[in-house]
Parts: sequence; structure tokens; C-alpha cells
Amino acid sequence: MKRIVIIIILSSLAACKSKPKIVFEAQTWQPPYTLPTPEGWRVERFAIPIEFATEIPYTGVEDVRFAPGWGLNENNDYWSYAFLWYLDGSPEIVADNIQENLQAYYSGLVRRNIDRRKIPLDKVIPTKTSFKNIDPINGDVQTYHGTVEMLDYLAQKPMTLNCIVHIKKDETNDRTFVFHELSPQPRDSTIWISLEKLWTDFDYKK
Repeated sequence: MKRIVIIIILSSLAACKSKPKIVFEAQTWQPPYTLPTPEGWRVERFAIPIEFATEIPYTGVEDVRFAPGWGLNENNDYWSYAFLWYLDGSPEIVADNIQENLQAYYSGLVRRNIDRRKIPLDKVIPTKTSFKNIDPINGDVQTYHGTVEMLDYLAQKPMTLNCIVHIKKDETNDRTFVFHELSPQPRDSTIWISLEKLWTDFDYKK
């Protein structure tokens, strides 16, 4: 009987310590972290689960930074951007589920643009992702490198995005940060200096 009482007490204490879920309201959201917005870069935020990729099993907020030339085909920073997933809890983030999640993410992103951009179905290609673990960067718990092969729905032709994924944990608040840097430019291109600086300058209250 005493053992049952102890278990109930410990369970109650654990429940009291659990953090409330992240609630996102577009007009009032105040991030509890600092993610820079360089001059000329554009910000977009929305809730997770993601409307166009509901199979991704997380809750939280996506916080995006678009390079100035993101949608301009002639620019060196075309399709270059980064997005932070600010997530509830401590989901396991490994190469396999990064591949699965980003395959779902970009498949959904392409799918939602087919009708609105009148893309002929014979131009649509399967989205393919591949990721592997690399040495952690900038205090990451883990860092991953990989590629996303997809349809560039702006230019309506195949494209490969190079991608770095950074993982940090906020143990105090039971949150996880997953930061994605993406560009079709090779890793020695100067755009990667700007993308990496976003993460270098990222901060949160511990």
C-alpha cells in the first residue's frame, strides 16, 4: 500500500513539473529565444503540426528566415533559407526521421503548389532525402548533413537542396530546437556564411 502511495505522489510531482504545450498565435507570438533577422531577410512563422505535412509528429512553431533573393532565379541566394522548429518535449531526432520528416515536408510543399502554379503533372518528380550524422557544430547535441531532391515549383524543374540540420535541447523548459539551413548552392558558397551565422547568433534563456 505504501509503495502505491509513493508511486502516486511521484506521478503527481512529475505532472506538476511538466511544461505547458507551446501555443502559437500569429499576431501575438513572442519567441522565447533570439533568432536573428538580417537586413533584407523575410520572416514567416506558423504552427506545427504543419498544415501541408500533418504526418510530421511534432507540436510547436516553425520560424523561417528567407534570404533576400529566395524567389529570384537569377540570384546567388535563390532558394536559400533557414527554418527553426521549436518543439514541445524531447523527441528523438536521428538521421532516419530527419529523412522521413523532410521527405513529407517537401512533398507536401510541392503538392500544395501544383494547382496554384498550374504545374503540369509530367514535371512532378518524387521528393528524395538523404542525411547522415556529422561532428556536432556550435554546441549542438547532434548535427546532420544531407540533401533534398525535389521539384523546384518556382522554376518547374528538378533541384537539389543542400541541408545542414542542428539539434539543441532546452532541458529546463522541456523544448527541442531543430534548425535547418538549406540552399542549392555548394557548401563553399558565401550564402552558407550567412545561413550559419543565423545559428551562431541564436540564443535562448536557459
